[in-house]
Amino acid sequence: MLDQLLSYLDSIKIYDGVSLLSMLWITIIAVVALVLERLVVRYIRRFAKKARLKPEVTNGMVLTFRLLILIGALASLTRLSGVPTDWFLAFSALGGAAVGFASQQTIGNFVAGLYLLATRPFKVGDLVRIGTVEGIVQEVTINYTKVLTISNNLVSIINLNVLQRDITNFLYENNEPKEIYCYTFEIAFDHSVSATEIDEIFSAVFEQHTNKVPRKTECMILRSGAFERVYMIYLYVKHPEDVFTLRPQITEEVFKRWDRKRAKD
Repeated sequence: MLDQLLSYLDSIKIYDGVSLLSMLWITIIAVVALVLERLVVRYIRRFAKKARLKPEVTNGMVLTFRLLILIGALASLTRLSGVPTDWFLAFSALGGAAVGFASQQTIGNFVAGLYLLATRPFKVGDLVRIGTVEGIVQEVTINYTKVLTISNNLVSIINLNVLQRDITNFLYENNEPKEIYCYTFEIAFDHSVSATEIDEIFSAVFEQHTNKVPRKTECMILRSGAFERVYMIYLYVKHPEDVFTLRPQITEEVFKRWDRKRAKD
């Protein structure tokens, strides 16, 4: 009985030799793939929440399983639906045309997102400098990397631009849960105050903040020219957000002491 029904459905041709049975198989496979994708994504997100996985890891897992489901659905279609090869060639040509008209930047950005998720030059919560943008990584997706800056602005950077810029991860020691970040920034002075006095200023200011950092703040002269001396400051913190308060505090105190030194001279 079932064989007769299947044979009957297969004998009914809808378009270009495609039978009603083939169309039913296509519909069933598409519905099953859609339902399976929803269930798998929901399960992965629940598992990631319980396991406290990082967002970029969760997004990578979701993308991987979506691709596997898509590949499985296409393989099932070619095997069970009986759709002529010409149809798949036509769809392939249509897809190729769509890709050809699509923006190269969009495709490159997608590939860049996959590369960032695979190589992980930084993770959510890291203190980074991406080009001229400094801050704490809030989210890494296929399309964007979101960074919270010291001015409390959330900056979204296209992943293609992330790969094209210099990336600095300020992570100094990665011994979880005792991660330490070494944030560097420059302070410049003119020659109105001697180098010895500047060293005294730094020592006094750094001593004031010793109890706020896991390792004492350090400095070194970076370059000296005809009009200024530039120092590199090495600020060690356990929590990246501490940089947002400590850097302006240290900078302000240093310049206050420097102004007092100049006033005396």
